Amino acid sequence: MRLRSDQLDGVLKKGLMPVYLITGDEPLQLGEVADAIRKKAREQGFDNREVVSVETGFEWNQLAFISDSFSIFGDKKIIDLRLPSASPGTDGSKALVKYCERLPEDTLLLITAGKIDSKSLKSRWVEALDKKGVIVQVWPLEGNDLINWIQQRLLQRGLVTQPEGLRLLASRVEGNLLAAAQEIEKLYVLYGSGTVSTQQLQDVVADNSRYDVFKLMDTILSANVKRVLKVFYGLRSEGVAMPIILWALTRDARLLIKIKLALKQGQSKDMALKNNQVWDKRKLLVNNALERLKLADLDHLLVLCALADRQTKGQQAGDAWETVLKICLIFASVKRDQTFNCIH
Repeated sequence: MRLRSDQLDGVLKKGLMPVYLITGDEPLQLGEVADAIRKKAREQGFDNREVVSVETGFEWNQLAFISDSFSIFGDKKIIDLRLPSASPGTDGSKALVKYCERLPEDTLLLITAGKIDSKSLKSRWVEALDKKGVIVQVWPLEGNDLINWIQQRLLQRGLVTQPEGLRLLASRVEGNLLAAAQEIEKLYVLYGSGTVSTQQLQDVVADNSRYDVFKLMDTILSANVKRVLKVFYGLRSEGVAMPIILWALTRDARLLIKIKLALKQGQSKDMALKNNQVWDKRKLLVNNALERLKLADLDHLLVLCALADRQTKGQQAGDAWETVLKICLIFASVKRDQTFNCIH
């Protein structure tokens, strides 16, 4: 049985299943779904719990040993299996399939894992868990889903705010549910239950968008100009050192140049990406940038990076931050004659 996180409570009211797999890359939801299952299990007499973390050197025969030892004593127990890599590997897959074929009595297996890709969701071990228990897939929340989550979270604390207040909080936390939960707790402590005005919310809630140079580069490669501006000004307001930003910009410009030259020499794109250590997570971003930008554009970006470096060191006149913003915009494929309007 496969569920969304918001469907779990209704299913838990009908009783417990012997196996649960929670998978996703949103830590707050992962933790709260696991907490809800453990709470229900305690209510049903599962008072003992053993946490098993699958780390380097872990032997999967421990799973069978633990479940068998639980059965000997006859107590209701939870095996809390933590799978950081989202994949159990060959030995783990076999062990989990075997576990599902011979489920121990009075034992609940709770597995928490990172995001499992669509291909792995069809693997034998996932299907075995699916047949015997429940799989809860946790997704990052965006747009109206995020706003609805925030509204429900506020109501749990007896707090109400206007739609513009909800949108403000959503824009400030930018998908970071842990930050949203912390800000809601802060509002409750300060104002108690009741209505919170947009102004009160604005005065209290910090901007929890996590800006860093890697996020800046991913945003630039995706050519999301509006977000490039937001992340850039976030970095500037946080006082991130200029050399760090220039390092990231020149690194990715040189990366794209190397790949373009390799392609020009007849190397396949897959091989060029692999040789330059562009892994799955960034392939789409890099591919988009390769299609948008010409070698001349990338050479021009490196010239501008050198200019910004000299301006930072006081070796040349001009505002280094303005030059870096220009670099970011050109990198994001804003036409050179349009960058002035974005900067000013």
